[in-house]
Parts: sequence; C-alpha cells; structure tokens
Amino acid sequence: MAVTDFKVIIVGGGPVGLTAAHALHKAGIDFTVLERSNEIAMDVGASIALGSATLRVLHQLGLLDQLWDLGGEIGSLLKKFTIDGYKFKSGDFLHGMKKSHGLRPVAFHRAELVQSLYDQLPEEVKPNILTRKKVSDIQSGEKKAKVVCDDGSIYEGDLVLGADGVHSQTRKIMRKLALEADPNVNWDPEAPFTATYRCMWASFKRPTAVGDAAETQHKDSSIMYLVGKERGWIFLYEKLPQPTKERTSYTSEDVEAMGNRFAEYPIWDNLKVKDVFPDRMTGGMSDLQEGICSNWGWGRIVLAGDAIHKVCPNAGLGYQTGVQDVVSLVNNLRQLVVSSEPSMGLSVSTLEALYKSYQSQRWDPLSHDAFISGQVTRIHAWANVWYYLLGRIVLVPHFMDNLMNDWVQAPATSKALAFNFLDAEEPFEGQVPWVHPLKNIY
Repeated sequence: MAVTDFKVIIVGGGPVGLTAAHALHKAGIDFTVLERSNEIAMDVGASIALGSATLRVLHQLGLLDQLWDLGGEIGSLLKKFTIDGYKFKSGDFLHGMKKSHGLRPVAFHRAELVQSLYDQLPEEVKPNILTRKKVSDIQSGEKKAKVVCDDGSIYEGDLVLGADGVHSQTRKIMRKLALEADPNVNWDPEAPFTATYRCMWASFKRPTAVGDAAETQHKDSSIMYLVGKERGWIFLYEKLPQPTKERTSYTSEDVEAMGNRFAEYPIWDNLKVKDVFPDRMTGGMSDLQEGICSNWGWGRIVLAGDAIHKVCPNAGLGYQTGVQDVVSLVNNLRQLVVSSEPSMGLSVSTLEALYKSYQSQRWDPLSHDAFISGQVTRIHAWANVWYYLLGRIVLVPHFMDNLMNDWVQAPATSKALAFNFLDAEEPFEGQVPWVHPLKNIY
C-alpha cells in the first residue's frame, strides 16, 4: 500500500518498467504502468544475462528465489571460434567474476523473466498494470502530469517515468514539450541513437550443456551462443552497409535470409547455425542502436533504460544499466517524497533538480558500460586491425582474463548501486567488497 499521495505513471511494461513498479511499491509510492502491447510477456525470443550487481538488487525486492528456477549460470565453459571452425580459446574465463563477486552471469529467457516480474507483484497492485495502452500525449503541469492514450483514457500522476525503450514515445513527447517551452534550448535530436550493426536472434531447445557459451568472430560479423536451463540462444551480428539513425523494420524473410547467410558459422564443437536455426522456437531481428542522451528529464517527465541510453548487447549490459537507473531514481525520489510536506507535493523545480542528481550519479558508470559494450561488439566483429589484434591475439592468453577482471570488470561491478531503504542479507560475496553493501543500512 502506498504511504504517500505521490503517484508515478510508468510508460512501458518491459523489464525496466516492471522493475520500477516493484521498487516504487517497496518505497511506498503509488504507480500505474501503461504498456502498449496486448500482453506483458510477449515472447520475442531473446535472452537476458544478469550479473551479481543486478541480481542482488532483485534480491532486495524479494524476487530472486523464484527467478533462480528460470536462470542458468553461464560461462563455466566458454569457447571462441573463427568461422572455419578453428577453436582459438576454451575454458572458464568468467571465473574472475565469480571470484570477485560470487557469481558468473545468469541467462534468462526474456519473456520468462518479464512474466516472473509481473507474477511476483503483490495481488493488490496487479490491477495497476494496464496493457493495450498506447500513449499519444503527455501534459506536464505545475501540479500534475496527465498521460493520454489513443483509446481516449487519461491517467494523472505527479511524475511520468518513460521506460518505453529505444523508440520511446515518452522521449519524443518530452522533447516536443521542452522545445515548445523554449525553442532555443539545447536538446537531443529526435533520433538520438546511431546503429552500426544489426542483430538476429533465435531460441531453440537446449542442444548442449547448461551454461555453455561461445563466440564466433569474423570480419564485420560475429555470433554469440548461450545455453540456459531449457533453451539455447544464438545472436547473429552483422555490420550495416552504413551507420543509420533511421528505424528499420525487418520481416520474417529478412530473419530467414540472415540465418542462411550465417548457416555455416560454427557455434559449438560440431554444431553450426544451420543445425539449430531451422528448429527455432522464437526469433527476431533489429538494428543495434548506440548512444546516451543528454536530456534525461523535463517538467514532470523523466526517462530510464533504453529510452535514454542504448548499448549493443554483446556485453549483456542493457537491462542491467536500466536496473541501475531505477535504483538511482527511486532512491532519490523516495528521499524527496518522504521528506516533503504531503499537502505541498513536489514542485517542478524540485523534480528537475532530482533529474540532474539522477543523471550525475549515473553518468560515469553508464559511460563506462556503454564503452565496454561497444568495444566488445567491435572486438567480436574485427572492426579494424586493432580490434582484430585484440580479439585474436592480445586477449587470448588466459592471464588476460584475470587482468581484465581485476582491473576493469571487478572495480566497476563493486560500485553498483543498491536500494538504500531496503534491508537484505548480501546474496553474493567474493574477494572484492561492494561499495554499497546491503547489510546494516541503518
């Protein structure tokens, strides 16, 4: 039950939006989620890999026990191939993550993760999750915000949180309102992200052992192969003819054609794309936008997740950066809400100061994650001679795995935010302490 009159309208019922719903409920803040799709957990075939920094946050929210039944820890055996089948690296080179913070990444089927996030909401707030709600307009006033949907319904709150993805309608409307209020304001372009690569993904019945993972590297193309508890996934990456900011829609014929182009690429010992692609259960295809917006909020509107930053998925950091957004935003928002006079509410100026604090707290770690994601993508696809040397020579020796973990991965992971108002036992511990520990918060 909400303990304040403050209300947040969340636009987008994907993983980030539902995580925000859980966090707001725990913070005692009322919310409504508006999801444009017909159902919450549409199965588009992709996987999500979560590290200890994200899973400990989900543990704080009381979600981890049920999620364990869905995920499979990956990377205990990770192999790297070239397209002719040559295996140039094999071993447990994600062990450094487990040593530092107690866990390798855990792979989930995206639709199952989203369904679990919904199912674990308390029954009394599930009616606040609304589907078939396509946002057409947002009004940001001095006292309240209103969200208008194309079916004529209107939802009023104190804050609108746009967690509606890379093609965010909330972001577009916020930009329009900001420029109408001040035509000279410095604002992100309407299409703020650039795509250099595209990706086709597919899921299928698990063909090898749980936790298996592989990379196949080549010039301007690459593959990632992951195996969870029941499914395997392939992600086929291909450089676009030229970078684009335009939105591209792909058909089932495009998916089929890309699968055929990669048919002979190996994904495991004695296993090629052509051995799993025809038996796919689900799949899809999209361009991979990259970039970070400069404008995170305006008036009574704020953004989170892919709506304000987009990274390539090779490093598995997309949803995880969105979770960190939610932690930062809800921590800051709760502090303001509980300390404000109930009858006064939060002014627009107070909220806009919050957006600046939120953006400032997230900027450096987000920039690091975006950089790492882009580098991994380009190493896998040998974007130039330097990236080829990194992928095929410099990073191949096993001692480099420990070096990269100790000097790059572990320090960044240790700084991950956690909710500062929820007590919980630390679920993952290793040799590197968390900067924001879960125990003994008060």
